[in-house]
Amino acid sequence: MRIAVLKETKAFEKRVALTPDVVKSLVKKGFDVCIEKGAGDNSKFSDQQFSDAGSSIGKNTKDTCQADVILKVNSFTTEEVSLCADASVCISFMYAYTIPEVLEVMKKKNISSFSMDAVPRISRAQKMDALSSQANLAGYKTVLLGANALGKIFPLMMTAAGTITPSKVLIFGAGVAGLQAIATAKRLGAVVEVTDVRPETKEQVESLGGRFLSVEGAEAVTVEGGYAKEVSADFLQKQKTLIQEKIKDADIVITTALVIGKKAPLLVTEEMVKSMKTGSVIVDMAVESGGNCELAEMNKTVVKHGITIIGESNLPSLLSVNASQLYATNISTLLLHLADKDAFKWEMEEEVTKGSLITHKGEIVHEFTKKILGIV
Repeated sequence: MRIAVLKETKAFEKRVALTPDVVKSLVKKGFDVCIEKGAGDNSKFSDQQFSDAGSSIGKNTKDTCQADVILKVNSFTTEEVSLCADASVCISFMYAYTIPEVLEVMKKKNISSFSMDAVPRISRAQKMDALSSQANLAGYKTVLLGANALGKIFPLMMTAAGTITPSKVLIFGAGVAGLQAIATAKRLGAVVEVTDVRPETKEQVESLGGRFLSVEGAEAVTVEGGYAKEVSADFLQKQKTLIQEKIKDADIVITTALVIGKKAPLLVTEEMVKSMKTGSVIVDMAVESGGNCELAEMNKTVVKHGITIIGESNLPSLLSVNASQLYATNISTLLLHLADKDAFKWEMEEEVTKGSLITHKGEIVHEFTKKILGIV
């Protein structure tokens, strides 16, 4: 079976789907691997390193796409799919409900596709969980970005010239990214407070040294696949009321709240920004999904009302070496679960296969994607 890795074309993307170490492992298992020329340059992996690992180097996208399986980090474009062989298999972060035009081309070419963001979050699929591996790095990097933009240190420091009080960090969301942000901020010496719509995260927050801010009515929130599925307007209002006081004292605010298949909830309004201390920092991790902060701008750092607001849409890409290493392990583990060196198993009722398969035999088969796109 021939595996191809395409060079990422999305703006601000520096990751690559496979790394030389993982390529070497796949070649040993009997796979033929082809990496598009320059695909690993931005992740500090050279064509020579891939060649030494046993991969061939594709001179361009068209040349590389002639394979049984094509791997990427970001979703495929219609142009890339049009170059893929009929009945081939595509695997990447697809967020399939956002790219109906790409799915149509896949259907016409009888391409089967698996989405890394749709891999079920079950214990036996942890090594395939690219959402978690990338969010973990993003949470870490978020704190560093905030700390760098803040004109203060994080820890308590007692000096002959006086005592410096610790910085206060307020984090919205205690998912994988939020928990890593808590741990990183605590290691740097900050006082950390956390709010989350899921009451079950309280124990995890406190185990990392954060203070959990409870909101009345949290037990009514519906959670699916680790994400809040439905959050009532009444609950969001109560949450905003709670944090309106807390945000005034925060030095850094980090927002991570996402609702799968929908626009990110608005949590930090312009009025809240105005109430913050001059010189404070907001890092909006949800900016690509519409943003949790009303004033955040995609891929920009802006200063509004004296507050620095960071809207970096692709945080894992800022740690492209580690992000690529982890993603390569995730995607290769999924591939080895689905196939051997000769063919795919197509165990259609198996949980990981059923959960992550988007298109197959000219049809969209993923139930959640069909629901979002209104396909009966």
